[in-house]
This record gives sequence, structure tokens and C-alpha cells, in this order.
Amino acid sequence: MKKIPKKYQPKGFEILHEDLDVIVGNKAPGMLTVAAKWERDFTVHGVLNQYIRKGNPRSTKCVYVVHRLDQATSGVLIFAKTEEVQQYLKNNWKETKKTYYAIVHGHMAKKSGTIQSYLTEDEDYVVHSSKTSDDGKLAITEYEVLKETDKFSLVKVNLVTGKKNQIRVHFSGEGHPLVGDSKYGKPSTNFKDLRLHSAELEFTHPHSKKRISIKARVPAYFRTLIDYEY
Repeated sequence: MKKIPKKYQPKGFEILHEDLDVIVGNKAPGMLTVAAKWERDFTVHGVLNQYIRKGNPRSTKCVYVVHRLDQATSGVLIFAKTEEVQQYLKNNWKETKKTYYAIVHGHMAKKSGTIQSYLTEDEDYVVHSSKTSDDGKLAITEYEVLKETDKFSLVKVNLVTGKKNQIRVHFSGEGHPLVGDSKYGKPSTNFKDLRLHSAELEFTHPHSKKRISIKARVPAYFRTLIDYEY
């Protein structure tokens, strides 16, 4: 794929790979994946629709949502160019490897392991974790501590399931909330940026059926807390 000149890159979403079937890019922190009540226009979905229409107001071309990242989360996000491709990627989502970097408060007692619980969302859009299945959906997070400082730990996460706010809720439940997470952690004026980044997505391409791996560089504010070869 030819490198897209910067002036043609959609704002807030650096395209890392594009072909006839998919667009994969690096979402900027603070940008919504899709429209919400408080923001309908400036979303990754919206800017990509404008991008593929190439300024033609009569064009009905659009991209199709495969998965989402929280507004404050940065990193790799994939969109389909047809409904058939969207369905294929969703049907094969369990085989898609989703790797994240997170910086959490404190030191994990176990330096690697699996966090498993059932997640439910209340009417205020807050996700709660429970050990019993009741109404919740099973969420599984595998992790490995890569580096520690006095106050923080850098954790590599393999997202086995992909539920809303899963990583944030799981580490908060372990007593190690993500740095910058005022929703599930501790409010702080020192850390406004959430330290959660979708670092790599490895998926089976819908056309070639080959495995493709796309990586997105971490935001600079990760290195201000933990210096590491991300």
C-alpha cells in the first residue's frame, strides 16, 4: 500500500493499512469511534465516511463498524468497506488477537495471569463486575507485567473477549486502576490522559485469508511515566 500523504489523512485517525476490503488505523485519544448523544459529527466513523467519499456530497459510500475503542483509548481500530466484510470480521472476532498496553497504579501481586468476571452496564453507562453470571457477559483478560516503577506498572494485555470498558473495570477490580481513569479509578489532576492503548491487531484477511498484523505507535505521554521500547 502507498503511504497516504499527511494532508489527506483523516483528522484524528492515522491510516496504517487500506485495501479493497478494510481500513485500519491509529485512533487518537479523545475521539469517539461512533456517534454518541453528546457528539454526532466528529467521530472516526464520520471522518472515514468523508474520506472514502472524497468530497462528493452525493456519494453514499460508507465504512462499517467492526469493533470500538473507548473515547479516551488510543490505537488500532479496523473498519470494513462492505457489509459482507464486516460480517466476516465479526464472525471471526474470537480468532482476532487484540494486544493492548496499559499503565496501572501500584504493583500487581501476580506478574502474569488471567482476570475473569461477568460484566453488566447500569443506566448511567457504568460497567460493573461480578463473579456470578446473573445477567452479565463473561469477560476474560490475560495480562503480563512488563516493567515497574516506584508507583506504576506497565502491563501488556491480551483481550480474550472484548466487552465495553473491560480492561479498565478488570484492573480496577484488582485494586490497580489504570492511570488517568477517573471513571473506574481515582480522579486526578496530574494524569488527564488514560494510559490505555490498542497496540496491535492480528486478524485473518477476509479476501486473502492470510493473517495480517497491524501495529500502532503509543502516544508520547506513555513514555513520560514509563520508559520502554513499546
